Amino acid sequence: MRAISVLALSVACWLIAAPAPAQTSSPNSRPLALSAESVLLLDTQGRVLYAKKPAEDHAPASLVKLMTLYLACEALDAGRAQWEDPVLVSQRAALTPRYRMGLKKGESAPLRTLLEGVAIASANDAATAVAEHLGGTEEAFVAAMNAKADELGLTHTHFANAHGLPDPAQRSTAEDLARLTQRLLDDYPSSRPLLGGFTREAGYNLAISAWKSGQHFVLIVLGSQTRSLSFRDAKTVLRYGFYETGLEVAPPPPAPVIKRKPPVAPRRPGERRPRAALPGAG
Repeated sequence: MRAISVLALSVACWLIAAPAPAQTSSPNSRPLALSAESVLLLDTQGRVLYAKKPAEDHAPASLVKLMTLYLACEALDAGRAQWEDPVLVSQRAALTPRYRMGLKKGESAPLRTLLEGVAIASANDAATAVAEHLGGTEEAFVAAMNAKADELGLTHTHFANAHGLPDPAQRSTAEDLARLTQRLLDDYPSSRPLLGGFTREAGYNLAISAWKSGQHFVLIVLGSQTRSLSFRDAKTVLRYGFYETGLEVAPPPPAPVIKRKPPVAPRRPGERRPRAALPGAG
């Protein structure tokens, strides 16, 4: 099966073992300064390295596309779809709001091209077209998304569309999205999730699968205040994870600042030093 590299405009495990206590401070014992509302970082064994409100209900925005891609991988792997299948673009797909590939009603595009649009550009029109092609209708595809969520144990997740645009019924958590990411990686190892998106409701969300020195990390960041802050949050938490697993050495704490008295110039022969003024002297 051809690899799907999941890269979007912004930058996707749940625990297989019992949860470890959530870590909320950095290697130098100071709390991590994050703008995100919810964060979860897991290591190769699925252990929690860092967590901030990982069970908090949240709008997933474009991280919904993780399930869209999972079902597409499943269909391709089972032979129910082929990479070069022609996909006819419907009016509904063509009118799906940004971000978009610019698909037009009545045109045909290979399934491969549309999946690249979903994975690389987080294209909402492509996600709708893929959903209609694989499910017959987007509604039928969304029903399959929710059935798969139940099968995978995503107990706090409900999907309302295939692209992630706002819908009050569409909710998830960092825990569920991490579990979905890990299953995508385990079941389809050629995928490399790095997905993200933004809505006013959700803020800036990221799902990252990272490798360093042969070790794998899954990071979910939900509700950062800006796109740049979401990347800064991700960098901060990943660096913390590298410290925790011994892949990097934590920087030493800053040395205390010692205030030194300015040097006194040597007195010249016959020179008198000025006397300090007495209190009340005018």
